[in-house]
Amino acid sequence: MSAVLAAFLDDYAVALRHHLATRTQDSLEEGYELGRRALVESISLLDLTEHHFRLATEAAAESGDPRVTETALEFLLQTLAALDIATRGYLDGTRRAEQQRTRADDLAGRDAFRTALVESLQDGFFVADARGTITEVNSAFGALTGYGAADLPFALPHPWSLPTGSRYPDLGTEALRFVLPIRHRDGRELWLAVSTSALVKPENNELIYVGTVRDVTAEHDAQARDQAASRLATAVGAATSVVEVLAVGLDELRRTVGAQSAVVTVWPSRTAEPEVYVSGNVDHSGAEGDPTALDDGERALLDRARRRSPRSLATVPEGGESAVGIVAPLGETGDAALLLRFAAPRAVTAADWTLFSLLIGHLSLAVQRARNFDQARSTSLTLQRAMLGPIELPPRFSVHYEPALPPLEIGGDWYDVVPLRDGTIGVVVGDCVGRGLSAAVVMGQLRSAGRALLLRGAGPAQLLAELDTVASRIPGAMCTTVCAAVLDPVRGVLRYSSAGHMPPILADVGSTGRMLEGGRSVPLATFEMPRRPEATTALSPGSTLVLFTDGLVEQRGVDIDDGFAKIAAVLADTPGKLPREVADAVLSRLRPAAGYDDDVAMVVYRQPPAPLHLDVPARADELSALRRSLKDWFAAAAVPHDLASDLVAAANEACSNSIEHAYRNGAAASGRVRLSAQCDTEQVVIEITDTGRWKPRPADPGHRGRGIDMMRALTEELHIDHGEDGTHVRMSVTLPAIKSPVANPLRGTHRRLS
Repeated sequence: MSAVLAAFLDDYAVALRHHLATRTQDSLEEGYELGRRALVESISLLDLTEHHFRLATEAAAESGDPRVTETALEFLLQTLAALDIATRGYLDGTRRAEQQRTRADDLAGRDAFRTALVESLQDGFFVADARGTITEVNSAFGALTGYGAADLPFALPHPWSLPTGSRYPDLGTEALRFVLPIRHRDGRELWLAVSTSALVKPENNELIYVGTVRDVTAEHDAQARDQAASRLATAVGAATSVVEVLAVGLDELRRTVGAQSAVVTVWPSRTAEPEVYVSGNVDHSGAEGDPTALDDGERALLDRARRRSPRSLATVPEGGESAVGIVAPLGETGDAALLLRFAAPRAVTAADWTLFSLLIGHLSLAVQRARNFDQARSTSLTLQRAMLGPIELPPRFSVHYEPALPPLEIGGDWYDVVPLRDGTIGVVVGDCVGRGLSAAVVMGQLRSAGRALLLRGAGPAQLLAELDTVASRIPGAMCTTVCAAVLDPVRGVLRYSSAGHMPPILADVGSTGRMLEGGRSVPLATFEMPRRPEATTALSPGSTLVLFTDGLVEQRGVDIDDGFAKIAAVLADTPGKLPREVADAVLSRLRPAAGYDDDVAMVVYRQPPAPLHLDVPARADELSALRRSLKDWFAAAAVPHDLASDLVAAANEACSNSIEHAYRNGAAASGRVRLSAQCDTEQVVIEITDTGRWKPRPADPGHRGRGIDMMRALTEELHIDHGEDGTHVRMSVTLPAIKSPVANPLRGTHRRLS
């Protein structure tokens, strides 16, 4: 016996005994490595098997356990699977013939043993030539692929390969182990793990390959499911609203399952229309061309699906051999459903059901988590908005609040605008020390106290004096800065007092803003003061007033005076803009690149402008200039754009009537049209007069002659007086209250997500 053979047999005995003692997968793998070693060292099959059966017999006798022989045989088969000794004997025939004949009774016995050995392998076995043509397979190979020995040979491309799948590896140049997708003869798609070894026939030096295949579809599907679930969970992990969850979740779900489109419907209530979310391409244009609208069939399908038990899935159509989609309830509240539509009908396998169930379960959990977050956020925003100030403001006001700590909607800064019984308007802007919820608690108490004092009739100085007492009793309220003012829009007077706060900025029409630095004193609850000072200034017609907190102008490395100068410059350029547009312009000009690092509260007010008076010749070519002048005046009067457009149209129609009907028979050459517009705290009045007489209105005006109806529809009150000296038209509207910004809606209907 050679030293190589002796060393191998000793190592085999050690490995076999270790496996019999542990019976683990690692010890079984040692047999595979010994098989590869036997191939390299040219160990005879007979030497190996004789040695094995001797060791197995001894081990069985020593233990008295009949299962030892079965375990030992498993180890031998694992060794032979890698060694492929039977195939090697077949391929090495000539060179090893004499040695094998001396140990076998006859050639038929050796071939029978080889065939039995190959057929006993649980893994599929194949032999391929250098061109990749498979020339021999065992029955396990045929069961795995659907192509058995009766169909040999199998040339490239092999009949089980996928034309659009991964390329079949080149056995001669690529890894000896790989995983490959195939299509079984019955149409199923499987994944096979392939292990190959290269051999050379001694008689002709021909290169051949022997290998084994094993079905790893279950492992591959499980790994794919885990990866898909991980991708989906990661995609929706950062989403904090239902819209965000569906925006990323539906897209990831659609790509993973190969769906053409994904539709989610949410019913806010039993009677409300469902909210629709769409990802991907839909195959219909929906109602009135809306690609996100549902047809009756889809609506009924989703309505039935939401009533199913949670985590139950159904094919569309249900119970068919192939499906065009999947429908399922989303969540466990019975008010949402999901529809996945495939690009083409397909069979839904058990693996598909597992994958769909896993992914839809993850999406349902994410939606529920977002709903809980939405509900908590909605409750929080409602409370915060209630603490912050009024939602509805008087005309010509605009407010802005920007917290430094999102997602909070409030902090230590606040504003308040309070209409008073005598027609004046109280305005308070304050800034507590600190930020976040602790400062917001202090802010809420001071804001409520300030509003109560205004409603009781306290002036600016008296309000601050009494807030001193309130602040001294509230922990954390010391050093709060406040600017209090009372506006009298009718008289055009502003009274104000400041407790250590930023000075307001007032800009007359066409002028640079100026700081109002009167009435200044120390912050609240710092020093006892016998009385707080108060200052008064005039509000010229059309002037703009801005009150704000220090977060707007205080920035690191920037002189605060530069911030005041920027605000003043912006106000000089915005006499014809609405207060909301003025606020946006100021914020845009002063916003740092990294955003504000302190809370910002701001109130913008526009004093009613001087009345507008226009006197133009009664010619149609004068109307365009008249409309422009009127539009500019409406902007200066802080009339909302949509209402201003209606009033311009109504005034234009009245002037057109004067030009067309009042002056006839050549009188228009010397005729005049006079327009005046004025506004007070709540109303805009437009008057148009001429010295002619309008043509009587016919009983049936036809397609023309609808001007008066149009004026009446666009205004609240319309009076037309046909006198001896001419015609007088008076139109009026009430200025609407201003809605301050509110929290963004949590959801919206008919959303296209991608």
